[in-house]
Amino acid sequence: MQLLLADALDPTTVEALEALGHSVGADPSLNPDTLAGALAGVDVLVVRSTKVPAGAIEAADRLQLIIRAGAGTNTIDVQAAADNGVYVANVPGRNAVAVAELTLGLLLAIDRRIVDNVTDLRAGQWNKKAYSQAGGLLGRTIGVVGLGSIGLAVAERAVAFGLKVTSVRRPNRDPAIEQRIRSLGIRLVDSLEELVETADIVSLHIPAAAETKGLFGADLLGRMKQGAIFINTARGDVVDAAALGDAIEKRGLRVGLDVYPDEPSGGAAEWTSELASHPSVVGTHHIGASTDQAQAAIAAGVVEIIEAYGQGEILNCVNLEERPLGTCTLHVRHYDRVGVLASVLAELRGHDLNVKQMENRVFEGSNAAVAIIHVAGTVDDELLDIISGLENVIHATRVGAN
Repeated sequence: MQLLLADALDPTTVEALEALGHSVGADPSLNPDTLAGALAGVDVLVVRSTKVPAGAIEAADRLQLIIRAGAGTNTIDVQAAADNGVYVANVPGRNAVAVAELTLGLLLAIDRRIVDNVTDLRAGQWNKKAYSQAGGLLGRTIGVVGLGSIGLAVAERAVAFGLKVTSVRRPNRDPAIEQRIRSLGIRLVDSLEELVETADIVSLHIPAAAETKGLFGADLLGRMKQGAIFINTARGDVVDAAALGDAIEKRGLRVGLDVYPDEPSGGAAEWTSELASHPSVVGTHHIGASTDQAQAAIAAGVVEIIEAYGQGEILNCVNLEERPLGTCTLHVRHYDRVGVLASVLAELRGHDLNVKQMENRVFEGSNAAVAIIHVAGTVDDELLDIISGLENVIHATRVGAN
């Protein structure tokens, strides 16, 4: 396959992909305006921060797969990819430790005023009396918003510092995550309101999505304790910047930020931000996942996705419909012979039935298989008998509309 890396990845990435037999091009200078012109003949696009707009996807002639070398896919027009039959996959969890380490670093920097300490020392000022005043972390409560891989990594490290961890109760959590929650002693509360009202520290680890945009606005920020610490290493647009600035002034919040709603898209730029430059804010340059360890792990994840795709498997796909579609499901058991499914599909087409989803699995020994076909429409008894009578079909059954 022809691959294009539109952002800089770990140097081993190209070597590993070429060893798999792929042709790899790399151009970290690409941007949303120039990307469309670079996708001719490209089968797989890999991006980190480069935005992938609908126009670029629609202009591509062979694009099959877009990989976000990280967890969030908000920089990719995922719906446009779905509408054009292009998979979008991500590499979740590989940078969790790096983001968690930065989160704890920001927390310590705020509590011990490390930035101000360093600034004064470099300016020739000694002020031990002022900087000896710090609250300390032991026994305080940190509310972790979002218990995905990053949130859990933060919780693990917070427990090691002697912090009490709270989070919001969620229905239908994965049992493995529930077990980790119990093992860490995380106390679950019923709402975000209760979490922010009872926490000394609030740390965000939620994705950018329609339902999370501006989630932390005037209401939630206004419920936080006076002088509490607020940390966001997730996404800039999950916080209302104006409301955060107001809460800093009115509630004395101390803030650690790695992300900003209006941050530059490139690696270097002239940029001023009233929020980032506020004396009560300790800010970093969206570097949460930017450690050598994290980048090597993410690069390995990209290679794994491409290798699996070459073998017919799509890993970590975010834009496939997960729920069964259609009104009727056919189970067609058949001998594993050439043309069997073609004859089944021809009958469905002849009866004006659209196949919404389909999977064919082969039994051990490769003699027989079963096709599970979700169709939109009515499969009557007559059609079921026709399919069951096709050559090399063992039996066909129907579940759903008839």
